[in-house]
Amino acid sequence: MFDARGARAGFALLATVVCQGLGMVQHKTQTVAYVRVSSVDQNLGRQLDAVGDVDRVFEEKASGGSRADRVALIDCIRYVREGDVLKVASMDRLARSLGDLREIVDEITGKGASVVFVKEQQAYSRDSDDAIGRLMLNLLGAFAEFERTLIRERQRQGIRLAQAAGKYKGRAQKPTVEQIVDARRLIKSGVPKAKVARDLQIDRTTLYRAIARGVGEESVGE
Repeated sequence: MFDARGARAGFALLATVVCQGLGMVQHKTQTVAYVRVSSVDQNLGRQLDAVGDVDRVFEEKASGGSRADRVALIDCIRYVREGDVLKVASMDRLARSLGDLREIVDEITGKGASVVFVKEQQAYSRDSDDAIGRLMLNLLGAFAEFERTLIRERQRQGIRLAQAAGKYKGRAQKPTVEQIVDARRLIKSGVPKAKVARDLQIDRTTLYRAIARGVGEESVGE
């Protein structure tokens, strides 16, 4: 008796083998996300909610000043392939300047993938690279850069006012190894990291980074 189901399965397997040999098999397209905050104590939850369900997430907790320091972004660009979709909560999460934004988008779309910015409700791909699309990217990217400049200016103004009122203490000093050792012991005993930072008068971000680097770890284990 002729087994139609078995014949179809056998034919599909044979076709796959032949296509692989000819380099014709396409990968399964994926939707990936890139999310970034500037410091380790910031939360990625809002951006994760914005991008929604995806196949893979690349998370970054680093300043966007230099691409060389953004390992997750480098891995993300290397990972995406033709037909994939990269979702980003907003343009300023992907780049810190208009030039950087254009360069990253061009690099991704050049691979045949597309980029979707949720906040701006914009999508860019190799097929949609026209004058209008390029204009919108430049305009929205410029607005995002302008907004960051205003935020930094307001921060500087706030610092100047606080200095005039004698309330600004300046950037926290770098903690000593002894302070980090004490912090590790307290954290190991169950004290929350935020409380340890307050009690020892150590900047939280600096403390978290020192712990991540393993500073003072050997002394605590002795």
